Amino acid sequence: MITRARLGVMLAAAFATVFTTAVVPAAVSAQQTNQAATSASATSPAGKIRMNQIQFMGAHNAFHREMQGAELAESIKIDPGYPSWGFYSHASIADLLGRQNVRALELDLLPDPDGGLYRHPLARKQAGLGPIDDPAMAAPGMKVVHVADQDYNSTCRTLVICLQQVKTWSQAHPRHVPIVMQLELKQTDDRWERLGGAVSPPWDRPLLDGIDQEIRSVFSESQLITADDLRRPGQTLEQSILKNGWPTVDWARGKVMFFFDNGGPGTIRDMYLDGHPSLQGRAVFTRGNPGDADAAITMVNDPRGANEATIRDLVKRGYIVRTRSDEPLKTVIGEEFSRVQTALASGAQMVTTDFPSVGMAARYDSDFVAELPGGRVVRCNPVSAPRNCHDDQLEPSSSAR
Repeated sequence: MITRARLGVMLAAAFATVFTTAVVPAAVSAQQTNQAATSASATSPAGKIRMNQIQFMGAHNAFHREMQGAELAESIKIDPGYPSWGFYSHASIADLLGRQNVRALELDLLPDPDGGLYRHPLARKQAGLGPIDDPAMAAPGMKVVHVADQDYNSTCRTLVICLQQVKTWSQAHPRHVPIVMQLELKQTDDRWERLGGAVSPPWDRPLLDGIDQEIRSVFSESQLITADDLRRPGQTLEQSILKNGWPTVDWARGKVMFFFDNGGPGTIRDMYLDGHPSLQGRAVFTRGNPGDADAAITMVNDPRGANEATIRDLVKRGYIVRTRSDEPLKTVIGEEFSRVQTALASGAQMVTTDFPSVGMAARYDSDFVAELPGGRVVRCNPVSAPRNCHDDQLEPSSSAR
């Protein structure tokens, strides 16, 4: 077991803080067209609980497996701070969704249009090891990697493989509440590039179109929740959800929804929206800020302090919000355990963690776990749910396992 003193030295480097900001998908099936948005204080008939009126846990870097052996030693040489941000691992996608009750999964994507770009990482080269022995790494397509050349172990190495695993689980448990897939689009680090690592191509329209194509190669339109499903005639995506409300959970059961956490002006978000106003024809929601035509899902990563009130306000207004109950690994080491309760109380619909199950923090002499009260898969949202929402009616228990 690692002692606290040893761990303090090990984690002396700066802790990474990841992701922030917003995007939100909007509401509705044809049956809901004439329904007004339901306020937090209103009642609604059984079966009419909306997608933004529930709360569930998500997995940060859901694919991540920490480095091992000679590759770990070389990774630490590349960045001595690696133990401070890379020493955590997740279960398989199926176990996250099943045994660990997760309903949101984050994947980091690196473009590999020709194939093989990330097959022989720097840490393996410096350890005297050959390329990764996996045909998927040699084939063209989006790769799922946390940090190219240094922190590249994954339970599913490509976007398509990860999505196939989600689909397999979903088809076996068709009554699940919608699964949210958060995509972070990355590029290689110029520090590792200078050491002889991979150099990723810049994101452009064809690469972004390729993400849509890969998603639709796995999921049919009926299995996806897209802006085209939710946007009302003559309204932007944001207007549609804020004026008319989100679809019901029953409508969304068994489906998957994607959003990019990349945002800001003049960026990936703008390229993805170009020629697709309010995300017409797109498979992924963007991270629009409140007031933007594409705004629907927003991110406020740290729920503490004034941010708790900010999240509550966004949830009450009708956005879906993602926040974080912890960060690797300073939450566990610093014993910031109240952050979980703050995140849950804020009403953020997606609360993501690196410790969704008992025992995952034991290596740090901690019993920390981030989960819904009672270990539920999903619960009525403490801020936006109507009074007659009942936790035990949201998802059949058989959907979790």
